[in-house]
Amino acid sequence: MAALKTRANNFRTASVLATRYSPQISCVRKLNLQEYHSKDLLRKHHVSIQNFRLIDSKLDSNSLSGFRADEYVVKAQILAGGRGKGHFDNGFKGGVHLTKNPNEILDLAKHMIGHKLITKQTPQDGILVDKVMVAESVNIKRETYLSIVMERSYNGAALVASPAGGMDIEAVAEKTPHLLKTVPIDIYEGITDKMAKDVAEFLEFKGDMVAKCADEIKKLWELFLHVDATQLEINPLVETDDGRVVAVDAKINFDDNARFRQKDIFALDDISGVDPREQEAASLNLTYIDMDGSIGCMVNGAGLAMATMDLIMLSGGKPANFLDLGGGVGQSQVSAALRILESDPKVKAIFVNVFGGIVNCATIANGIVASCKENPPKHPLVIRLEGTNAAQAKTILETSRLKFDIINDADLAAKTAVQLANKQN
Repeated sequence: MAALKTRANNFRTASVLATRYSPQISCVRKLNLQEYHSKDLLRKHHVSIQNFRLIDSKLDSNSLSGFRADEYVVKAQILAGGRGKGHFDNGFKGGVHLTKNPNEILDLAKHMIGHKLITKQTPQDGILVDKVMVAESVNIKRETYLSIVMERSYNGAALVASPAGGMDIEAVAEKTPHLLKTVPIDIYEGITDKMAKDVAEFLEFKGDMVAKCADEIKKLWELFLHVDATQLEINPLVETDDGRVVAVDAKINFDDNARFRQKDIFALDDISGVDPREQEAASLNLTYIDMDGSIGCMVNGAGLAMATMDLIMLSGGKPANFLDLGGGVGQSQVSAALRILESDPKVKAIFVNVFGGIVNCATIANGIVASCKENPPKHPLVIRLEGTNAAQAKTILETSRLKFDIINDADLAAKTAVQLANKQN
């Protein structure tokens, strides 16, 4: 899940917020595909990949029937990077293993499936592995990097290539920028034969390998278009010792607005590693981002969320999360949002900071009151409501006879939230 974030050029403002305040799980709730799903998409679009099979919790040896290779790669399937250097909660080391003995495959899988894999990109207690991918190992002669991304500065897609594959592309761009080539793609022309050939040569393919690489590049473009991708990254795209061009690893981001067109792909979404609070918020068309502080934030709009968290930090506190209500929120969603914030064990106080434009402050107030009457709040609530029907909202809060700190001044409200949270520690 994390490598996709750092390389994508189409992040929402929420991802900037979450990176800025060190989230614990994920920046933005996007479609998450396991590695084997991405490989299957490549295969369906005739991109050259390693042959592979999947083993699930049944540990059925029949799943490997007819699969033969000189060497096998056994990889735990979780939505996190650093699997090879990770370790399992049962003490088993490494989520990626090589073996030439097919009889060892199930034994390796038994050590992975049903156990949590802990890497530098997972939560502290790891992520449960329920599937293992077994792929044909290829003898790599060279590794290159290739991606197609939506790039705002080009008003469309761009092809990014480097002969220095298999490593962090940001480091390549910083330390050896001459090894990075970016080519804008005309949406009508697509990737032409000449463009594909030029990029293949830049990737240092020689002889008849140039045509093979160019063919793979054009297939990747067709996949990019067909699945409404916003990013398709192949790292590495390798040249093998037997003269093949193979996409060894793939990361794909998709346009959320294309869900109606890509129903089969979005049905593959893996939410097993997603915070349950984030899942519930998403089901209500709310955006929830988990952080590591003690103050829960209910806001409307990413800009106000940013300002709210700045105020909390300047007041000496740290946000535990933020929950963006968006523009068309209803009373029941507000009540659910407050319940979600209260369910976070890190939260010691809640700061509601809403500036009503499209949002009706009276709706926010009614939602808060309804939630608190149904489930008395466990934590102090500091509420600042300005804008549409703010006066009516204040009356609703005050006549409810519930204990709220209603403060109009944003600075004072943030300081009060921090002080109340500190008292709870």
